[in-house]
Amino acid sequence: MPFALSLLFAAFLLLMVGLKYWLAWRQMSHVAAHADRVPARFADRISLEAHRKAAGYTIARQRLGLVETAVGAIVLLALTLLGGLQAISTALAGPLGNGVTYQVGVVAAVVVLLALVDLPFDWYRQFHIETRFGFNRMTPRLFLADFVKTAALSAALGLPLLTLVLWLMGEAGANWWIYAWIVWASFNGLMMALYPTLIAPLFNKFEPLKNEALASRIEALLARVNFSSRGVFVMDGSKRSSHGNAYFAGLGRAKRIVFFDTLVERLQPAEVEAVLAHELGHFKRRHIAKRLLFVFGMSLALLALLAWLMQQSWFFQGLGVEPRLDARNDGVALLLFVLVLPVFTFVFAPLGSRLSRKQEFEADAFAAQNARAEDLVSALVKLYEDNAATLTPDPLHSAFYDSHPPAALRIDRLLRAAPAT
Repeated sequence: MPFALSLLFAAFLLLMVGLKYWLAWRQMSHVAAHADRVPARFADRISLEAHRKAAGYTIARQRLGLVETAVGAIVLLALTLLGGLQAISTALAGPLGNGVTYQVGVVAAVVVLLALVDLPFDWYRQFHIETRFGFNRMTPRLFLADFVKTAALSAALGLPLLTLVLWLMGEAGANWWIYAWIVWASFNGLMMALYPTLIAPLFNKFEPLKNEALASRIEALLARVNFSSRGVFVMDGSKRSSHGNAYFAGLGRAKRIVFFDTLVERLQPAEVEAVLAHELGHFKRRHIAKRLLFVFGMSLALLALLAWLMQQSWFFQGLGVEPRLDARNDGVALLLFVLVLPVFTFVFAPLGSRLSRKQEFEADAFAAQNARAEDLVSALVKLYEDNAATLTPDPLHSAFYDSHPPAALRIDRLLRAAPAT
């Protein structure tokens, strides 16, 4: 059985890497082949120079992704079948003993290792690709400050949560996974509630929207759709990037509407209103609630699966770890599960992408009913151009990865959803 799991894991890993490389090759080839001609739908709005820039940006990110995929696969193999996790576990067993401290130490060591592996890629993406295409506004000092803040915050919040979950795994009996799920779900709900006021301000400044004309339009829109919030804020996203965005944060009546300052500066008030109408569509069509229910339900099922797998010695041995007989193996089991799960579930990515695109169409239709579809089209085109989003993605790559519909298809559907005048 252990050997069979090893073979199955290796086969799925090879399949995942092969699919990623094949899809990336398709994307780069398709985008490059269409780089010298702006699609007819956008010919009067997007310049050839901007279209070529988007093609170059897309290809550059794909090339970096190929290297990340290869390095990620090597690290994963090193930690599992090649004995890396076993070595880390053995090394920490002596100084940390056999209890929860040892379990936490093993998990923390691997998390730190993976963060250090990702760091050079994040640096290259920010200071080479983003800088090359004119998006980066972040200094190395700010980059490192963000890294330190994120690490400190992750440790301050994550270590107590991890300790509690591992304690439950060892002390709460056969139904530990139910109690662990309750703790995890509660923690996530609390973080969603506290993020706007306690966590986000550690990284950005938020100021109430001062544009009176825009504020008036937004208030009217919120009244029309019967949506309550704790205010509309502008975030200084421009200190890191010229990309623009908008989002909601918080739960219930504590929800905040947040616009990047770059978005407010670039779009006209009617266009910002249309973008907000789209985001409101996600709430009014209960997309957020549905996603949360799916995530919480799936996490409960996965914890139940983990509870069963960690009782099977072949689960450990088939992934390169010899379970300890003199101590619990909860931390190692949790790590193995989290590390290998994406390998076995990658082939299902198109299902999630398809659902997400369906919800984007529904939110667009809502926006077309509660704002002007033409204003949302105008806003989207500006955002496509400003963010160097390719207008000509490979259809198969897009179907596999993209949470949003391709630009031309999305705009066609949006205009058809507009009320007749």
